[in-house]
Amino acid sequence: MADDLIGRLYRIRQTVMLMLRDRGYLVVDFEINMTKIDFLHKFGEGVKREDLLINKSKKNDPADQIYVFFPNDEKVGVKQIKKYAELMKAESVPRAILVLQQNLTPFATSYLQELSPKYHLEIFQEAELLINIKDHVLVPEHQLLTNEEKKTLLERFQGFKLQTQLQDTMVSNVDRL
Repeated sequence: MADDLIGRLYRIRQTVMLMLRDRGYLVVDFEINMTKIDFLHKFGEGVKREDLLINKSKKNDPADQIYVFFPNDEKVGVKQIKKYAELMKAESVPRAILVLQQNLTPFATSYLQELSPKYHLEIFQEAELLINIKDHVLVPEHQLLTNEEKKTLLERFQGFKLQTQLQDTMVSNVDRL
């Protein structure tokens, strides 16, 4: 396997681990501080994307789990999504992240919408995860607002179309962190 592909997968996995830790999942320091050599020892030079599968629990609630899937296929279809949904159902894991090389097929996208009431699957392109955006100097520290802070902010902008836009932005930003 080309060294640049191994480096790419290593960086993507590191970013995912940091993202999971930021979201409150239990990620040990070894996983965060794993070197490229450690990565090679763990997964081998012929690493397959599917071998990078991650399953983590929340720090404060071990029953609240998430999967991170790295499909081997460049284009992911319904068959692959069904396989992941079956695993999530069998393990009672309601949340997952799919790290894709390219886009989902249109049928897979439709199928994901059907799953959405039961399962929350987030889609990331590999290219989005090559660097941790939170490390960029122009990205400010993000903090969740308390319910009181949300109420005050929304009251301040009451009557503006911005209020609904702000609510949508808050939800989508939290989902992406």
